[in-house]
Amino acid sequence: MPFADSDGTAIYYERHGSGPVILFVHGSGGHHAAWWQQVAALREEFTIVTVDLRGFGKSDSSMAEFDGQDFPGDLVAVLDQEDLTDVMLVGQSIGSVAALRAALLRPERVSSVALGHSLGGIAHPELRELAAADRAEAVKLPVIDRLLTKRFQQERADLTFLFQQMGTFNVAKMADLRNLDANGPTLEEIRAVQEAGVKVAFLAGEKDAVLSVKTVTRAHELLPGSHLEIVPDAPHSMYWETPEPYNNSVAHLRRTLTAQKGPA
Repeated sequence: MPFADSDGTAIYYERHGSGPVILFVHGSGGHHAAWWQQVAALREEFTIVTVDLRGFGKSDSSMAEFDGQDFPGDLVAVLDQEDLTDVMLVGQSIGSVAALRAALLRPERVSSVALGHSLGGIAHPELRELAAADRAEAVKLPVIDRLLTKRFQQERADLTFLFQQMGTFNVAKMADLRNLDANGPTLEEIRAVQEAGVKVAFLAGEKDAVLSVKTVTRAHELLPGSHLEIVPDAPHSMYWETPEPYNNSVAHLRRTLTAQKGPA
């Protein structure tokens, strides 16, 4: 079982398949095993790397408290240990914030980053206001309804139960991570790494109850050179509920963004 050293913290990760690298970064209720439907579908064409951020899964969870500001360093530790280059980082929700910051820290290793169901913690007043409005509507719903559609919950009670069980393997909770997107990167900082050749994509679900397509589209408009991929009929946790179209979108981004050499 491989572990990377992130400033004294043991970070668990797995590597599967071969080909261009995609590194998946889980959200607040996930860990490396949450990507089972992605690993099985994509490992024949791509090298798939899955990671447990500190406090999650098999990574060190012994610290008295958790600071989301440490997450990008956890990803960098894996990138450096495996000596990975031309990597596409794919984040899920809060994992996208860590992914974007890791890309800013290691542009020589990261060729693209896909922000799944997230604005990546971008510091911008209009986006902050739009995201807050989306969040105000989302909190009116039970947590499970924010993440999966009611139809899926009814038709796939088995996978819904497993989805809920995934989070029980984690010590860190969402309440511990509120500062994750504090002091986020500005559009200017992101444009600088775009000029260095790092592609940025927004990956949104049409039925996301946490972050609306309208808000994500606005972020795309404010970041020239970025890419926008909208998965039809997909909820916030589309990697789980609608894996086939999600996997197709991820594969499309990996192929497309790899083919586009040079600055954005």
